[in-house]
Amino acid sequence: MIKAVKQKEAEAKILVDTIVEAIQDIKGKDIVILDLTHLENSVTEYFIVCSGDSNTQVDGIASSVVRKTREKLKEKPWHQEGLNNSEWVLLDYVNIVVHVFYRDIREFYNLEDLWADAKRTDIPNLD
Repeated sequence: MIKAVKQKEAEAKILVDTIVEAIQDIKGKDIVILDLTHLENSVTEYFIVCSGDSNTQVDGIASSVVRKTREKLKEKPWHQEGLNNSEWVLLDYVNIVVHVFYRDIREFYNLEDLWADAKRTDIPNLD
């Protein structure tokens, strides 16, 4: 049982790292990982939140995440939303949910404050 839990944690870490790498490939900004694993009744284990400076960049980041997780890990999102207007794209990998925001929309919804009890990891921007 413990071995299975450790394997699941390792797989989640690899997926998180791959998603962050895919976001950075398209110069996604202000990447935040919210670890929800210790919260009771959380909807998932991790949120990964980032921003793009335009609808085109938001779409590019989302496409990069889907492409890289498929190519590298043979993973694909269980569900996708927001690709029509690319202001807030959600990629649901079940245990990990990726939120790619247009900057102003991210500020409005402020997910990081809504999930303030989560363990937060800020990833430095690559400039």
